[in-house]
Amino acid sequence: MSRVVTRRRTAAALVTAALLVPLAACGNDTGKKDGAGKSGGSVPKADLTVLAASSLTDVFNKAKAVYEKEHPGTKVTFSFAGSQELAAQVREGTPADALVTADTKTMDGLKADAADPTVIAKNRLVIATGHGNPKKITGLKNLTDSKLKVVLAAPEVPVGRYSKKVLDAQKLNVKPVSQEANVRAVLSKVELGEADAGIVYKTDAETAPKKIDAIDIPDAQNAVASYPAATLKYSEHAKAAAAFVKWLSSPEAQKILRDAGFMKP
Repeated sequence: MSRVVTRRRTAAALVTAALLVPLAACGNDTGKKDGAGKSGGSVPKADLTVLAASSLTDVFNKAKAVYEKEHPGTKVTFSFAGSQELAAQVREGTPADALVTADTKTMDGLKADAADPTVIAKNRLVIATGHGNPKKITGLKNLTDSKLKVVLAAPEVPVGRYSKKVLDAQKLNVKPVSQEANVRAVLSKVELGEADAGIVYKTDAETAPKKIDAIDIPDAQNAVASYPAATLKYSEHAKAAAAFVKWLSSPEAQKILRDAGFMKP
């Protein structure tokens, strides 16, 4: 074979290789564009609606910013309310993709509508008082004082059910001046001075340190709230919703929850 032919074949091979490199690179870019942040191409982009318990308001808004940054093209919108209200919305078919409640009982009642749940966090109760604890409340027994204006969540609300459980266990008869639809309404009444005390989650009290004092309830008298998360079976973005629910158990999401005062699941 002549040297001329050899040189021509070598040149042709180099040209072919040069053409293939950019084509391969284009293929890789396409894969990255179809993906979603650190999850690669496995999570499709979507606008997700997540129904979540009121006590998750602050921490989930922080988690939202992190999740959306990691998953470009995905938007998460939360709808916060008492868990019993969220359950009613699910049964009515309110458009949504995932659900996080403040108790397992509510979630267990939605087996026909929600996939198998995963508990992502736990919480405990505290007594919320005005800043400086002006009424000098030291424990649950003080809440029976008829001179105190005590507000509780309604018994059908998870925090209201937990509150009733701990009060009944101590054989304490507390007569609230009002029963609220969710834990944030209880907290608001105390913040505004419309109530002297209320029972809320520890994490809620920590959102208003300049307005609220949190009186710890001993573990032996307390109740543990569990927060299960699940995708909704009628979601139009099932894969993206499942990815978000799974992310809530990731080390990064768990750190956000821990920093907000939630306990390990």
